[in-house]
Amino acid sequence: MQLADVRERFGKEMAHSAGLTEDSAVARVFATTRREDFLGPPPWLIFDGDREALLVSDPVRLYQDVLVQIKAESAINNGQPSLHALCLAALRITAGELVVHVGAGTGYYTAMLAQLTGSTGCVEAYEIEDDLAERAAANLRALPWVSIHSQSGSTGSLPQCDVLYVNAAATDIPDVWLDALRMEGRLLFPLTPDEGYGGMLLVTQHHEGYAARFLCGARFVGCAGARDETMAKALASCFNKGNAKSVRSLRRGDTPDESAWCAGRRWWLSTREL
Repeated sequence: MQLADVRERFGKEMAHSAGLTEDSAVARVFATTRREDFLGPPPWLIFDGDREALLVSDPVRLYQDVLVQIKAESAINNGQPSLHALCLAALRITAGELVVHVGAGTGYYTAMLAQLTGSTGCVEAYEIEDDLAERAAANLRALPWVSIHSQSGSTGSLPQCDVLYVNAAATDIPDVWLDALRMEGRLLFPLTPDEGYGGMLLVTQHHEGYAARFLCGARFVGCAGARDETMAKALASCFNKGNAKSVRSLRRGDTPDESAWCAGRRWWLSTREL
């Protein structure tokens, strides 16, 4: 098969994995984004589920649901495509929206966000690892509506946005993330303990408050500035209860009621609807 055909099939597979049709926008962005362009020269080290790591040079091997190493010393990989497909489907990004991407890596999923917003939109991407931010800027230079910031995306301030997509794991929810959301804005990030799996939490701001639900299990490299050892232990206890799917809303403040699934600093997750 030609590599273009492989990418086309990959896009359809990722769309199916997210419960979408083969002609969806998510299928299109996975089919048209050249993964090899964001990984450096071959050979590439891939991780396929529980199998051993494999060193490959054929780009066809990249168009599978595999992790690909991009920075060994920091244990940073390119991300699992099926998880990102599910997340992009849930975010429902439309043309013209302003998207903030925290933890952009070398820009592979940033490029997909940019395709979903189109040139009438804007993507502000943050990557704390200077070398990865430099690579992302080079990889995305053909997309002038994308800006790469070589800095933390969990401290300071962020632009007001319609979508905030975080690809690094938090134990706490920084005020800056919630404060950046416009009305009907969506925040999606991994909320995880230090060991084992947490979950991808989708938060949507409405006039009456924040709806919240877990999409799926998740395990990511930690988000600098958004992790705390005490909260990591509290989250481990909450996830061990096994009822994360009962979360329905996020409340801001430090006085949780009996519906609290987990309480952090200045926020808590409730099993009650808004």
